[in-house]
Amino acid sequence: MNRRAQYLEALGIDVWVPRSPPAAVAPPPAPAPAAAEVVVSRNPKHAPVAMPPPAADTSDDAAAGSWQQLSTEVSVCQRCGLHSGRTQTVFGVGNRRAEILVVGEAPGADEDRQGEPFVGRAGQLLNSMLQAIGHPRETVFIANVLKCRPPGNRDPAADEVASCLPYLQRQIELLRPRLMLALGRIAAQNLLATDTPIGKLRGRVHQFGAAGIPLIATYHPAYLLRSPSEKRKSWADLKFVRAELYRLRAAAADAAGGT
Repeated sequence: MNRRAQYLEALGIDVWVPRSPPAAVAPPPAPAPAAAEVVVSRNPKHAPVAMPPPAADTSDDAAAGSWQQLSTEVSVCQRCGLHSGRTQTVFGVGNRRAEILVVGEAPGADEDRQGEPFVGRAGQLLNSMLQAIGHPRETVFIANVLKCRPPGNRDPAADEVASCLPYLQRQIELLRPRLMLALGRIAAQNLLATDTPIGKLRGRVHQFGAAGIPLIATYHPAYLLRSPSEKRKSWADLKFVRAELYRLRAAAADAAGGT
């Protein structure tokens, strides 16, 4: 079994193998969605999440210094009560030039010990999910809404999110991703400032912040481990991510060609 088939099997997707290999043909490019629906969440119960202004200096040295400064700030943060029970903060990990930013809810026990997001069973499934659409873990950036573990893995409190979200906003400012993928209800609702259920947030392209960064929501890998029957829906979301990214690249290329 090849590597792609193994990843699809981990997601619970049936893999069909022909009796005799077909003639080699070049794979077609991933199709763009016919008409992606763009949704800007507007819920009067929540304040909108605003993007910080662009950084003035975008040189590699300045960017590296900004990342290091932000990482240091997070490591000593005491903005909320979660700092008293943490082993260490979980800043985020990945390619700082990534097109895709993956955002989860908060660190769990494994993440709290290792200081890296998505390293347990849910992280292994996430790795398979990303690999299956051609974007392995090392090519994306992965972060959480919270940088410290809530006790007992409970849902984040509103004041904890309010204290920690500016760190994620600054990561987004530095990263400037082409697309964001929100994993699970907590991440999606806090990023979009809405209380809409995750099932209704799926299948659409939302916009995050003043910059209007495209955002797609799907189920959290930990939920998929508890509810394997939902893996097919998540696989549809991942294919939607791949197609939307292809469309965004094409649009950017067209815009660059017209200037």
